[in-house]
Amino acid sequence: MSWQLTALDYWLRTVEKPRITRENDVRHARARLERVSWLLSPYPATRAEDRPLGHLPALRVAGPSGTEGRTLLWFHGGGYCLGSPRSHLELAAAVARRAGGGVAVPAYRLAPEHPFPAAADDARAAYHALLAEGCDPARLVVGGDSAGGGLALALLHMLLAEGAPPPVGVVAFSPWTDLTLSGESMTTLAGRDALLPAGRVAEMRALYLAGADPTDPRASPILGAFTGAPPVLIQASDAEILRDDATAMAARLRADGVAVTLELWPGTPHVWQAFGRRLPEAAAALEGAGAFVGGLW
Repeated sequence: MSWQLTALDYWLRTVEKPRITRENDVRHARARLERVSWLLSPYPATRAEDRPLGHLPALRVAGPSGTEGRTLLWFHGGGYCLGSPRSHLELAAAVARRAGGGVAVPAYRLAPEHPFPAAADDARAAYHALLAEGCDPARLVVGGDSAGGGLALALLHMLLAEGAPPPVGVVAFSPWTDLTLSGESMTTLAGRDALLPAGRVAEMRALYLAGADPTDPRASPILGAFTGAPPVLIQASDAEILRDDATAMAARLRADGVAVTLELWPGTPHVWQAFGRRLPEAAAALEGAGAFVGGLW
């Protein structure tokens, strides 16, 4: 464990996790996430084009010259209630930059204003909008972090179910894939998790589902069907409450014959890749994710 990770762990436990635990206003939480993401961004910030994906607002970053058509479609995290393309652009662009391609980050609708299945419907719409623009699925990778990672995998299930051409691969950071909350790590790792308060997860789920069935694969892709799916990379921490979401997802994919790479990183926080500017473990994970995506293109 690097000294930077030790310092980050202390800051998350003493500052960020208590604030998340106390926060009861979704609007305030959204604004805080935007501020924190700005502080994490490298300088100068990535320059993006504000260009919709179909009916959805989106930020896009073009790839290097000669890589036209190589696209990473990234869904941001935030428990389906928080986050935006702006808050997660740097993370998505960091993966695309290392892979040698461009990235598109759509603004899918958020709960509680837009409960399930709004996010899943928007993910599907964003993917088909890229296809309508002429994007070749063989040069299209889908990815996401946290809830966005779960959304990327739910999209994969939906595409396969409808017989649509799937992307060439999927990458998910600390994905939230089980809204039944059945994973043992949700309780056994509650004390070890440096960032996510286990007690708030059920609240976020309730805001998103608004009474819908958590066993719907569009909400819990660990219950989806993935025969014929492309390779998938999952990176998660062995010390986060969503660890079992990652391991169960990998098992589900393998049972359907999918080539899965599951990486459990020791002692890192939830979506530590977002700290790539300051954290050696984040930079290393991003390099690995970039190599995975680049190898698919």
